Amino acid sequence: MSGPAALRHRAEGLAGPLPPLLAEAEHMAATVMLGEHGRRRAGHGDEFWQYRPAHAGDALRLIDWRRSGRSDAHFVREREWQAAQSVALWVDDARSMGFSGARTRAPKADRARVLALALAVLLVRAGERVGLASADLPPRSGQLQLMRLAGRLGDDGAADYGAPDAVAIPAHARAVFLSDFLGDIAPVEAALTSAADRGVKGALVMVLDPVEEAFPFDGRTIFESMGGGLRHETLKAGDLRGRYLARLAERKDRLSELARLTGWQFTCHHTGDPALGALIWLYGALDRVRP
Repeated sequence: MSGPAALRHRAEGLAGPLPPLLAEAEHMAATVMLGEHGRRRAGHGDEFWQYRPAHAGDALRLIDWRRSGRSDAHFVREREWQAAQSVALWVDDARSMGFSGARTRAPKADRARVLALALAVLLVRAGERVGLASADLPPRSGQLQLMRLAGRLGDDGAADYGAPDAVAIPAHARAVFLSDFLGDIAPVEAALTSAADRGVKGALVMVLDPVEEAFPFDGRTIFESMGGGLRHETLKAGDLRGRYLARLAERKDRLSELARLTGWQFTCHHTGDPALGALIWLYGALDRVRP
């Protein structure tokens, strides 16, 4: 079995053991019920929250025609619980995510996609709305949305390194970015700043292969990007280890600091570790940044 259905099957298998465990957690006990815990405060969930630009797929009945008539765009009148229960996912589809340091280990892209979809399964079961950070698949609820996500998460990009785009994420929603974050850090900084300015908080998950942490190279080695755009040959790879590890630690520190400054959560997950631990962390992280 392959394709979107296989990805969804693997994600649901990973998510399966979690609902009973999470139902007993303290943060669930403080909510009205599973499926309504996106409300910021009991009794205020149906109050008007904001106008947002209409997305492709929004029903005509949701458009506020009076507000839309004052501009050239269409706007949707969004209520507080809808904003609080929306989660937008960005999963890096760049070629760097296709790396695996061992034939027996799945590439980073596979782990990131399964984690994202498993999280979506949990959120949909809890009554929340999940979508992609791009404007063409905004947050929605239901099983059909899971199939849409599975189909889109299977796409591969052409760039060597990916960059998130937070422009289409609904204001005051939550978001999750999964990537190796090994490319230019500037677009990540811009996306987080843009998101924070609109009240969006969430979680950053840096997905790395164990080889990228250990740098076990020595002697003559050719380093080449997954897309072939970058290439470096050295006769003494071992001499680069110290500088590489220092640069990697610097990148992690920068991501952690960005998350702290914008009210997000940050973790680094290795593909050699069980995915379940990262999924539990992600679910808890989204609750910690709830509006």
